[in-house]
Amino acid sequence: MPFFHSTGFRMFLILTLALLPLGLVALVASLQAIRTADLEKEALLRIAVTQSARKLTADLASDRAALQLTVNALANRTADSRMCNRLAFFLAAQDRDGGRFYIYDRNGRRLCGSAEPEPSGIAAQDRFARRLIDLLPEPGYMVSRVRSSDHRIVALAYYSRRHLESVADPATALQNRQLTLRQGPKAMRVSRPALRDRGRPTSLSARLDPPDILLTLTVYDPPATLARTLSLFLPLLMWFAAAAVGWFVVNRLLIRPLVLLRRSVAAYRPGEVLEPLRRVRTPAQEIAALGATFRDITEKVATHEAEMAGALDTQRKLTREVHHRVKNNLQIIASLISLHARSAHDPEAVEAYASIQRRVDALSVVHRNHFAELEENRGVGVRSLISELSASLRGTAPAEARRFAIQIDSDNLHISQDVAVPVAFLVTELVELAMLSAPTSAMRISIHQLPESPARAELRIASPALTASPAIVRLLDERYGRVLTGLSRQLRSPLEHDGQNGEYAITISVIP
Repeated sequence: MPFFHSTGFRMFLILTLALLPLGLVALVASLQAIRTADLEKEALLRIAVTQSARKLTADLASDRAALQLTVNALANRTADSRMCNRLAFFLAAQDRDGGRFYIYDRNGRRLCGSAEPEPSGIAAQDRFARRLIDLLPEPGYMVSRVRSSDHRIVALAYYSRRHLESVADPATALQNRQLTLRQGPKAMRVSRPALRDRGRPTSLSARLDPPDILLTLTVYDPPATLARTLSLFLPLLMWFAAAAVGWFVVNRLLIRPLVLLRRSVAAYRPGEVLEPLRRVRTPAQEIAALGATFRDITEKVATHEAEMAGALDTQRKLTREVHHRVKNNLQIIASLISLHARSAHDPEAVEAYASIQRRVDALSVVHRNHFAELEENRGVGVRSLISELSASLRGTAPAEARRFAIQIDSDNLHISQDVAVPVAFLVTELVELAMLSAPTSAMRISIHQLPESPARAELRIASPALTASPAIVRLLDERYGRVLTGLSRQLRSPLEHDGQNGEYAITISVIP
């Protein structure tokens, strides 16, 4: 039996549905916890990006104040020779990379600056642009631009990625984070996440001062692992495990003994004694009591079967004895008729005895065929009945009709004894009628099942001797007509006569 159609599977499905509300409650609680964790992470992310933007804005503002003081002094010619050194020392204290800065006048002449070469990215004609901050993603710098009050001198401060990361690093413990600065379509990644395999990103942004710079903090979830996946689906796994354990217990203690009990009952054969729970132990006393009840019932049935088998054998022997005595009685009657026929000298008497003999032989043929088929309980075989009856009729025919030919065409059909007796007498009457009418003629007897009704068949007897003639009419009026009418009534079907073609036809009941 397939598992998906078994009682065990249905019980597992019932237990699963019964525990489904608990599984859903656990799943909702787990999802709510995940949602709460996401909200907490988003709150920490908002605090972290706000703090980073403030720190970076404050650092830029402090450096811009120092740069503004220097370029104004240079523009007003009030700066001493060590002012650029003091600015370099101040920026170097703020920037681990040395605090690169460069100061130019309108003619493109460098007034002072760092010893390192200036990074590429800003053309000479763009040094006095109005934008306060420029992002250079390719070399990886952010440039802060400060002009003097008279706009004749400009200072450019370059901040590397490492410096920007150290300044904007949030104080909160956010793992696997990434900082990105954006200015319009330009974006410069300040820091990379620690993990190479990253999960779902969560990003929040905050504006710097100046406001055209946007700081974006992105936190990546850890990569999905088997442990994290199992923890996410742990409520469903617990629900399924609870259903599986419940099914296992119910299956072992209840369903399996019941299935074995049902199989034993289904495989039961009369005469056997069932012991369905001999190899299975179950704590369910009701199932054990049910198995014991089946064993007691089968013991009683086996006893009754043995008694019925004995009675049936006795009945079979009695039936055989009755058949033997009936057969002997019919043989005695046939012998008596034969003896009286031999002592008769009148041809009419001899013919009368022969006619009676043929009917006794017909009854004997029916009885013999009925008993032959009695063991299989199939009724009387039509083909064998007609064949044996035709041979008997030809053997007892008058001397002038000994060459009367009988052709038989029959399906393999069976009829009851109540139908076989009138059929045999009907065939006997019509064969005798044909022999008396035309002794040298022939006859065709056919019986075929009707296509539209499996329980009905048509018996058709045709012979040129049965063609309408004065002799046939006289014989029918004197004796055969009344007999044929009585036999058709016994068969509960009209006997049709086609005088032009010499055919008689009647519908009889057969055993399907």
